[in-house]
Formats: sequence, C-alpha cells, structure tokens
Amino acid sequence: MTLDALSASTPPGTAWLGLDLGEKTIGVAVSDTSRMIASPLSLIRKVKFTQDAEALFKIMNGRSVSGLVIGLPLNMDGTEGPRAQSCRAFARNLQRLRAVPYAFQDERLSTSAVERFLIEDLDLNRKRRADVVDRTAAAWILQGALDRLRASPPA
Repeated sequence: MTLDALSASTPPGTAWLGLDLGEKTIGVAVSDTSRMIASPLSLIRKVKFTQDAEALFKIMNGRSVSGLVIGLPLNMDGTEGPRAQSCRAFARNLQRLRAVPYAFQDERLSTSAVERFLIEDLDLNRKRRADVVDRTAAAWILQGALDRLRASPPA
C-alpha cells in the first residue's frame, strides 16, 4: 500500500511504527499521534519469526499503533534485491498473523546517513553506535515517510 493509502486506512490521532529490518535485529521507531515526529524506540533481537512478531505486536498494543512503515532496502538503481524481497516476505508473514496496514519506504542510505550523524554530530564510539544505529535508522525511515506524506498534495 502507498503512504497515502496507509494514512487513509488508519484512524487520525494514532501513532505509526517505523521498522528497520536487519538480519539480526529489527529497529523500531514510533511517531507521535499527530504523525509529525518520529523517535527511536527500541530494538528487537531476532529469534524466530513468530517470537519477533509477538514482540512487535506487544509494542503496537502498548502504544495503540495503527500502521507500520517498513524500510525497503532498494539497490542504488532502484531495483529490488534479496534484502528487499526479505522485507516484503516479512510483511506478508506478519499479515498472516494480524491484519496491520503497512507501507514501504525507500531506505537507501538510511543506515549510512545515521552512522555518519552518530559519528560526526554526536561523536559516539563504535560500541555505543551499535546500540542505537538500528532504532535510529528506523526513526530516519519513519520520519522520511511522514515528511513525504505531508509534502504530497491532498488527493
């Protein structure tokens, strides 16, 4: 679904989660209820899909989240590789457990942009960066989607 469709299918005044799906972790960010600001929230260490999904649903329930923005790691030429296909499979499998409105957001260079920010602007060491990069990348992805949605003219 598109961001516009996600916005239309979720109640106003509810938050969205942003997800950065990695091989070993899922970075999670949350928007405020006005969907203006994204903030890093938590990190889910991947164990098994059903356990990962339950951890995600627990966060969603605790924050009354109505939709997901999932980072889609496209290749630099815009094509989809194995990682993008894995993200699409995650979303499909999640839908089998619970119908949750979601949209994908291009996440090209989000992790490198976040790492650059954490090094240059915050001067975080490697260990500290490892602790925050995935959830900060999730916030970067979600904030990009929120900004893009606000910039698009109403239909």
